[in-house]
Amino acid sequence: MSAGRTREGDEAHPYLASVAAKEDEGAGGYLTRQGMTREELKKRLEEGLNALGEHPDLENLEEDRILEEIQIVKRDNAGYVETVQIGAETYSGDAVRYALGVPSPAFSLEEDGDEIRCVTYGRGHGYGLSQYGAGLMAENGSSAEEILKHYFGYDSFREGQGRLIEAILEGRDVLGIMPTGAGKSLCYQIPALMMDGITLVISPLISLMKDQVSNLNQAGILAAYLNSSLTYGQYRKALEFARAGRYPIIYVAPERLMTEEFLQFALDPQVKIAMVAVDEAHCVSQWGQDFRPSYLKIVDFIRQLPVRPVVSAFTATATAEVRDDIMDILMLRQPEILTTGFDRGNLYFGVLSPKDKYAALVNYLERHKGESGIIYCITRKVVEEVCANLIREGFPVTRYHAGLGDEERRHNQEEFIYDHSPIMVATNAFGMGIDKSNVRFVVHYNMPKNMESYYQEAGRAGRDGEPAECILLYGGQDVITNQFFIDHNQENDALDPMTRQIVMERDRERLRKMTFYCFTNDCLRDYILRYFGEYGSNYCGNCSNCLTQFETVDVTEIAETLIRCVQTSGQRYGTNVIIDTVHGANTAKIRNYRMDGNICYGKLAKVPVYRLRQVMNHLQLSGFLTVTNDEYAIVHLTESSGRILAGEETVMMKMAKEQEHTKTDTGSRKKKAKGVSAGMAEADMPLFERLRELRAQTAREEKVPPYIVFSDKTLAHMCVLKPEDREKMLSVSGVGEFKYEKYGERFLACIREWKEKEA
Repeated sequence: MSAGRTREGDEAHPYLASVAAKEDEGAGGYLTRQGMTREELKKRLEEGLNALGEHPDLENLEEDRILEEIQIVKRDNAGYVETVQIGAETYSGDAVRYALGVPSPAFSLEEDGDEIRCVTYGRGHGYGLSQYGAGLMAENGSSAEEILKHYFGYDSFREGQGRLIEAILEGRDVLGIMPTGAGKSLCYQIPALMMDGITLVISPLISLMKDQVSNLNQAGILAAYLNSSLTYGQYRKALEFARAGRYPIIYVAPERLMTEEFLQFALDPQVKIAMVAVDEAHCVSQWGQDFRPSYLKIVDFIRQLPVRPVVSAFTATATAEVRDDIMDILMLRQPEILTTGFDRGNLYFGVLSPKDKYAALVNYLERHKGESGIIYCITRKVVEEVCANLIREGFPVTRYHAGLGDEERRHNQEEFIYDHSPIMVATNAFGMGIDKSNVRFVVHYNMPKNMESYYQEAGRAGRDGEPAECILLYGGQDVITNQFFIDHNQENDALDPMTRQIVMERDRERLRKMTFYCFTNDCLRDYILRYFGEYGSNYCGNCSNCLTQFETVDVTEIAETLIRCVQTSGQRYGTNVIIDTVHGANTAKIRNYRMDGNICYGKLAKVPVYRLRQVMNHLQLSGFLTVTNDEYAIVHLTESSGRILAGEETVMMKMAKEQEHTKTDTGSRKKKAKGVSAGMAEADMPLFERLRELRAQTAREEKVPPYIVFSDKTLAHMCVLKPEDREKMLSVSGVGEFKYEKYGERFLACIREWKEKEA
């Protein structure tokens, strides 16, 4: 295969030649010419389109008339190729350019004697597309900030991003602990475009890989993924392209690392692995909530490389214990450690304890029509029931759980991502790796088993930085179900008995702390932050507790009776038995335990059960009672218990006024938050909705999810700035050079039309 040639005639590397024009094309422009024989052109198209999942039949293409057989049918206003007809079939311009290894969608094919030349011109979009061209921007004096603006459309880095990028470019290992939506991906993507070699991104989920690669392609950067969704032929072709230097960034599943074929690729003298980036790094720790044994293969893989690359690790959820585990297992060398904090100010947290969960859910969805969201359920059965009921009520929902076939899961996920069914009802199998930026709410229909899972799942909301809601619907049965899952967790069977016991005790402790979250009357955000070792202000003003009016109530008498019941029963029973006893329940369990003969039996019969549970949890939170970590979670006394029994201490507790009404009425809060979003006024909402419609239309044409075209945040910023020309549009957050050339004029026209109507 012949190499491409630069404008000056120098030989370039195979497949791609992203070379900046030095003459008369204008600032930041580039021109490339790739020469190839007709046979080579045909071969590239066939192999490349097959690798992209297309199945072209090019057998009958006449090489002598090949440019008559290959016709560019349509270009957009920027000159970008939208469709190409090859023989009798039509393909997207992006598919053809990826197949040919073209750095820009603004390309043409020309005859030049015995060769066909692929000519491209653009404003720098070809930089960073290949192993050989990846460092061009850096070589030409471009900084990380310029690359950020050029490709991704942002003027400055978020907190911590610049520091981690600088450390990576200095050749140092890094560990970034950053909340969901904080921009972890950019911390390894930007260095990947500046380093000499390939960046391997270890990712646990196919959906996440596809989404990340799609985002990069939309930004004008070629990337690839290697996982089980590819056919063997596609996988081999992707490796071949990678070996030739087509991709600066390759996403790979951890299970693939130690396979013979991938090792052959990684150890090939032609291939240089510059960095291994470990996404969702908490999966490496058995103390994390998503431990995956396949992640342990990462360090074995790195050991086999001839030159150790930079190792970067990123996670959104890591306690101090998990953080230390990540560093030890991945063998990070004096890493730059950055924790930006777990607080996400754009998220509203709320906890409800409705008598009818489903009715509360329907009420919530009615008030959030037109928005995308996720509803998490504890079991597959609950998913099926909730999804079926919501469909009957006319809500645009779909479902996801491990009991569905691969094809249905894939289809349903795409329905959600493309906003065909903007509401997803799912188990926690739909947790990690969902990168949809415009999720406006996450409702937990059931309480999760730990705070790590809750924070990660709730964190799917508001990834674009715009206001979003995280609502948890608590029910007492949730605790029992989660306890059952912990006690019968088959993933622990492979552990030795001692370790298994330690893990189970840890899981029970996490469940208890998750339960406390549902009952605390303090700031919910502060509770989350304290769990992860940070300290909030005790008042965030953006959670259900902070927005609820409380009164301080003396609950000493109730507390004394509960503690006395624990004492007189010999500290042998759990919370439910104690509450049922003091409330005077006439159940078989109470009779069998002979608790109907206890001196405290029925003493608090007039106190509602939910109030007794609130006080019981308060006593545990305050250290007046404790609960064992064994299977039966027995309530025990503490040293502080005696002070209450002796009448030496008063127990004061915050109680909500009109709790149910206050906590469910989030409409006014949401409206206010949305109105100030990104500085956008209420008067701009019609323009925002018009831009959303245009985005949806554009996404359908491009066959990509709407949020990949532009995020909600970017549309909101357009509404604030109301740009009328290219320069102003490029100042909108999230509009880079590549996206402007592809979509900018359409959105400018929409804004101009709206302004004319309003004038």
